[in-house]
Amino acid sequence: MKALITKIFICILILGLISACGSQPTDAPASPSTEEPFDQTQDEPAAPTEAPVPTDTDAPLPTDTVVVTLAVTPTESSGQTTTVSYSNDILPILQSRCVNCHGGDRLEEGLNLTTFANIIIGSDNGSVVTPGDADNSLLAELVVSQKMPKRGPKLTPPQVQIIIDWINQGALDN
Repeated sequence: MKALITKIFICILILGLISACGSQPTDAPASPSTEEPFDQTQDEPAAPTEAPVPTDTDAPLPTDTVVVTLAVTPTESSGQTTTVSYSNDILPILQSRCVNCHGGDRLEEGLNLTTFANIIIGSDNGSVVTPGDADNSLLAELVVSQKMPKRGPKLTPPQVQIIIDWINQGALDN
């Protein structure tokens, strides 16, 4: 029962943080949380305490503050765009998570993810990347659905987003 209460409290806390982050104006920094973490040795959460809010934006946050960073995809309306680089962003992900099964002597489904040219060639099943269209790219579909990689750790949400952004930006060899 105590574990269930703890899970519910953590979920509520996370949802509160996410909704608070989403409601912050984009031109003002978010204020740090003043809530104390839930002490599992107690039956109820610890009471919040007042913490001084730093007025200097370069000042470090208190060490007991939980900072949640959400990956935000730049939108056209924000005017911000970051070009994803194949060699700096995509290749390291593929090398760390994919080439054990799709590279070198081992090519499951005939897919070789060791070079840009091989990615564009595709697999035994055809094209895996449709430049400019992640929604119709098999590679994006498989990493988003977490069907790939089959073995080893799954890609993190930021890694999946980088792959989607790269494909939507035209899957450039840059």
